[in-house]
Amino acid sequence: MTRIVTTAAMILLLTICVGCQTNTGTSQQLPQRSSPYLSEPNKPLAVPTSHTEIDLVEKMAANRQAYRRSLEALIQYYDASGNHDKVKWAKQELTSLDRTPQYRYLDVMPANLKATESIAAADRLYEEAEKVRRQAGPSPMPTIIKDQQLLRAALTKYDDLIQQYPTSDKIDDAAYRMAEIQRGLGDYVIALSYYQRAYQWDPTTPWPARFRAADILDRRLHRRDEALKLYQEAIVKEAQFTDLRLTAERRVQELNTSKDAPK
Repeated sequence: MTRIVTTAAMILLLTICVGCQTNTGTSQQLPQRSSPYLSEPNKPLAVPTSHTEIDLVEKMAANRQAYRRSLEALIQYYDASGNHDKVKWAKQELTSLDRTPQYRYLDVMPANLKATESIAAADRLYEEAEKVRRQAGPSPMPTIIKDQQLLRAALTKYDDLIQQYPTSDKIDDAAYRMAEIQRGLGDYVIALSYYQRAYQWDPTTPWPARFRAADILDRRLHRRDEALKLYQEAIVKEAQFTDLRLTAERRVQELNTSKDAPK
């Protein structure tokens, strides 16, 4: 009986040793990272909370900027080393990145804000944003990396104004400027939202926000019924912008004609 027990113990010990050697003799296993967003077999993903959404969006925005800086660093490196092919590749990749719409994901400020108060601090912040925007130059379609960075810095300042002083009489101005920048960067959905906020926050805003919003609805998003109504509203409420009014009147006639045409 003692011999049987001893033999069994030796077999068990040898099995454990062989298992250890097999594990260490092939490859070391890296420790598994636990994350609620990494899928596991037969385990559903965790449902993100609103707080998690903010964290994820902020991390994504930081990664975007890191990606851009890495491409810019590659361009400088390959340019200094005389590798013209790789300079071309990196520039093409950066151009593709710039042409890709970059959405906010977090909601634009609500439509029910009112631009009613004259707030000195908000006025100063608006002037700071305007100064940065003007440094980027007059072109509505920026092609130089530096100009785009300046425009994005201006966007941040306009957004800070709206966030910090939501009753300022400058919020409609800031929204219009943000819409213009986003339109120039090719993000027409976000541009539309900010044009809309400009006239929603101040129905007498001094900017042609309705005309611009109608144009995006019409020519970029092809939401022609919405565009037609907004053109008609803009013709009445923004009539002082003569060139835009004449263009809108012509477009209203074209859209009405196409609606009446037999199918």
